Amino acid sequence: MTADLLREAYGAMRHNRRRTALTMLGMAWGIATVVILLAFGSGFERAINLIFSSWGTDMIMVFPGRTSLQAGGSKAGSEVKLKVADVDYVRNEVPMIKGITPMFIKGGDWNNNRQAGATIQHDTRTFTNLFLIGVYPVYQRIRRFDPAIGRGLSERDEATRARVAVMGDEAKQRLFSGQPAVGQNIRINGMSFQVIGIYQHKVQGGDDNDNKDVIIPFSTMGDLYDTQYISGLAMDYEGEDHRQIARVVRAVLGAHHGFRPDDRRAVFIADIKEDFDEFKVVTAALKVLLAFIGALTLGIGGIGLMNIMLVSVQQRTREIGVEKALGAQKRQILFQFLAEALAITFSGGLAGIVIAYLISWTVGSITLMSAFGENSGAGDIHLGINLSTLAVATIILSLVGIISGMLPAIRAAGLDPIESLHYE
Repeated sequence: MTADLLREAYGAMRHNRRRTALTMLGMAWGIATVVILLAFGSGFERAINLIFSSWGTDMIMVFPGRTSLQAGGSKAGSEVKLKVADVDYVRNEVPMIKGITPMFIKGGDWNNNRQAGATIQHDTRTFTNLFLIGVYPVYQRIRRFDPAIGRGLSERDEATRARVAVMGDEAKQRLFSGQPAVGQNIRINGMSFQVIGIYQHKVQGGDDNDNKDVIIPFSTMGDLYDTQYISGLAMDYEGEDHRQIARVVRAVLGAHHGFRPDDRRAVFIADIKEDFDEFKVVTAALKVLLAFIGALTLGIGGIGLMNIMLVSVQQRTREIGVEKALGAQKRQILFQFLAEALAITFSGGLAGIVIAYLISWTVGSITLMSAFGENSGAGDIHLGINLSTLAVATIILSLVGIISGMLPAIRAAGLDPIESLHYE
C-alpha cells in the first residue's frame, strides 16, 4: 500500500508539471537565499577572526594617559609617564604574565597621539611616515610578527645593541620597491642598520598598520633617542581571566605611579581579548539575524507550497474517497500528501543549493579589509559554503517543508470517504 501511495504522489506531481515546477522554483529561491545569507555570516565571522588573530588575542597593551581622579597629594590631570622599570613591576607582581616588553614608538602611537617620525632612508628614498618601534624580541611572539624572509630579532641582538632591523612588507615595498631587502642597509636618523628579515603580511589596513613597522632592538633605540620614558607596554598571559589580569596591571602601575586603581584614564589598557569577545557576540547575533531573515524568505515559498497542496487536496477529493474505500487508512493518506510536499521541498532545495553555489562562485568575495589596505583580500567576506551552512539550511528547509505539507495532509486524511466519493 505504501508503494502504491508513493506512486500516486509521483503521478500527481507529473500530472501537474507546471504547477510543481513553479512551486519548486519558489522553494529553490528561498533555500538559495538561506544558504547565501548563512555563507555571508560565516564569511564575516572568519574575516573578523582573521583580523583579530593578526593583532594577537591573548594580549594586553598599556599606554600612558592623565589622571582623572585625585589620589593622595596628586591632583587630577597629572601626566603618567611609563618607564622601563614598569616592565619589572608588572612581570614580578602580576600573576600569569608570560612575556612583557617596553615599546618606544616614533611616528605615532596607539592612542593616536602623533609624534615626529624617524627619518628612514635607503638610497634616494626617504620616508618619515613609517613606524619605528624599539622592543624586546618577545614582542614578536606577543604581537604575532612571524618572519616571512630572513629572521626576527633575537636576545643576542638586544644584549649587544645590534644595529639590525626587521620590517613589515609595506615598509619594505616603500624602501626597496621590488628589490631584495634582507642583507641590505638602511639609515635611521643617519645611523646605518642592516635589514635581517621581513615579517609576514598582516590583514590590516589604513595609515596605522603593522605592515608599515620597522622594528629594532629596544637597547639600540637608546642610541637614537632618550628612552627614559616609553610609549607603552605589551604583554601576553596565560589563562582565560583577561579582565582580572588587566585590573591587576592597572593596580600595580597605580601603586608605583601614585594614581588610583579605578582611574581608567591614568593609563589606557587595550584588552584585545575583550574587544574580540564583543565582536564575537555581534557576529553571533548577525548570523542568527541572517538565518531568521533567510527562514522568513523560505517561509514565503512554504506558504506557496501549502496553497498548492490545499488546491491539490480539493481537486483529488474523489480520488481520496476511492483510496479510503479500498482500505487506505488515515495515516497512509497523510503520508501520501506529506511525501508529495516533501518531494517538492527537497527537489527545490537541491536546485536552490546549486543556485547558491553558482552565486557564491560568481560573487567570490565581498570587499571588507581590501578597501583599507593593499594585499588584504584574505580579510574580505568570502561566500564559502561549508558543511555547517548546508546542515543549518537543511534543518530550516525540513521544518518549512513539514509545516507547509502537514496542514494539507491532515485535511486530506480527515476527509469522509462517503462524502468524498460523492464530490464533484
